[in-house]
Amino acid sequence: MADVSQVRAAVVEEITALLAEDGKDVPPLTDDIVLLESGLDSLGFAVLVTRLEESLGYDPFTEMDDPVYPTTLADFVDIYSGRPHER
Repeated sequence: MADVSQVRAAVVEEITALLAEDGKDVPPLTDDIVLLESGLDSLGFAVLVTRLEESLGYDPFTEMDDPVYPTTLADFVDIYSGRPHER
């Protein structure tokens, strides 16, 4: 299981970089921010997952038996850190 603080830092760093590359404002990336309101579109999320696979060494979405769609930043971090995702 990955360290939650390291995963969160990697996720926030990549989201910030992606938004900056697109010339978009970076909102406060708090745990309760709704991902669809973060400024990333579907392509941005695909790039985010690819970059995180490169930096963290895995893509938890490809390892899931049942698909899970995170709603908030905290949900997304939980998936990457291997913590149980509750809905």
